Formats: sequence, structure tokens, C-alpha cells
Amino acid sequence: MDFTDLFCSIDDFTNRIMKRQATAQSLPKSKRGVAPQMHLSEIMTIIVGYHISGFKNFKTYYFYLCSQHRSEFPTLISYNRFVEWIPLTLVPLCLYLRSKMGSNTGISFIDSTSIAVCKNLRINNNKVFKGIAARGKTSCGWFYGFKLHFTISHIGEILSFCITPGNVSDSSKVMTLCKNISGKLFGDKGYIGKKIFKDLFKKGLKLVTGIKNNMANQMMVMQEKLLLRKRFIIETVNDQLKNICDIEHSRHRSPHNFLVNLIAGLIAYTHKANKPGIRMSKTGILSV
Repeated sequence: MDFTDLFCSIDDFTNRIMKRQATAQSLPKSKRGVAPQMHLSEIMTIIVGYHISGFKNFKTYYFYLCSQHRSEFPTLISYNRFVEWIPLTLVPLCLYLRSKMGSNTGISFIDSTSIAVCKNLRINNNKVFKGIAARGKTSCGWFYGFKLHFTISHIGEILSFCITPGNVSDSSKVMTLCKNISGKLFGDKGYIGKKIFKDLFKKGLKLVTGIKNNMANQMMVMQEKLLLRKRFIIETVNDQLKNICDIEHSRHRSPHNFLVNLIAGLIAYTHKANKPGIRMSKTGILSV
């Protein structure tokens, strides 16, 4: 696994946003007053690299780094010490993810996906997310955890996202996600609503969705109809986030670690060379 490109990108970012070099290369001291030996850029690279590596267990991945990549990370610390510093990378990772967001292309897709934090049989025993997570329901059934609401462009770049408890409806976060988006927005039937359509239309964004069985048919131009059929693009992104970037698992020991895992997974997706997307021409859709 080559960490060079990832480290250079993260290191350039941390050096650019921090006012002083010393701050850019280190994390704040812990409660014990001990500063980490590793640079902030190295720690962020290792965390994001896990979501690119294909490993499904962070501890196994870290010991693999200790044995195979000691030359790239000469100041590697013990696993337990490294885990203590993970929550302190949350803010830098959020800022870095913001810098990796895509730009508005005029054609966007919106969706949400469940992020379960434990198996349904263990909901009553889960204490880590008590009072934070909530039960929700998707087309696949009930779950306990959170929802990731997000929008992507037609070339597969993430434009915006937010995280809510699992019982929050998809339509309630549309306006939050679409503040800086214009053009056309394609979503599933969960986003149907006259008020949402009018509010988005006032800000220059046309919402296009399918219709329910009890609704009257509506006129739709051919390009919109074709693009609505390509809404599976965002479902493909959902699949890659969960199964490749590993944003969902049930081994979290704190809410901070959950957020770091989720943000790092989103960052890993932004570094993918080949994202799912639609190639467009002036006459219409070419291919996926």
C-alpha cells in the first residue's frame, strides 16, 4: 500500500490551515499532559488509510503497519496510545473533508443511508450511544443508529452531507443539504412534497422525483426522465461507502470514534480515482 499521495495531500492541507508549523505537526496534549511523538499528518494518514486498505479491523491493520510500513512511519507508537489520540483528530479530519468536497455541476442526486451501530438484538444493551442514536426504518427493515444524508454530483463527487439520529425523516434535511446547490436535484419518493419543491424552486433548484401509486401522472422532459432512471448512481456510492470505505460497523467504543470512522471513510471515498458517475453530452446521457 502506497501512502505517499495521501500523506502529501493531508500534510499540505494541515500546513496550509494552521498558522504555525508547530501547531500543524502536532496534536494538543492529552489530559496527562503528554504530547504525541507522531505528527498530526501521520496520524490522519493512518486513520484514512485504513478505509482504503481493505482491512476490516483497525487493530489488525495497525499491527500490519508496524511490521510492513515502519520505514514510512518511523515514529509509530503503541496501538493503545494511538487509539487515545484518535478522537483528537476529529476537527482536522472534518476540515480536510470540507476541502475535498465537489463543486456544483447543475445535476445532483440526494439520498440517505442507515448507519447501524449495533445488531438489533443488542439494542437494549448498547450504552455507548444511549440518548444519541435512535431506531429507524428503511426498506431493508429496522435498525438502531444514525442516518447519513448526502448529495452527490453526476460525476460522483460528494457535495454535502449531515448526520442525524435514525428516526429523522429524509425530507427534513433537504434544505440543509442544498444550500449551495442549483440546477436539478434527483431523489426518490421519500422527498416528495409540495412545500419542499416550492422552497427549492425559489432558490433555483428543481426537485425531480418519481410518483407514488396514488398520485396523478406529471409531465417530465425526456432528459429529466432519463436522469431519474440513473438515480442508482447514488445507491452505488452508498454501497461503496459501506462495503469498501467501511463507514459502518458495530465495534465503536465512543461517539467520537464513531464520528472519526465515518468522516475518515468519506475522505477515503473522495480519494477514489474512479467514482461512479454519468458522462454527459449536450444532447443527453452518453453512458454510466
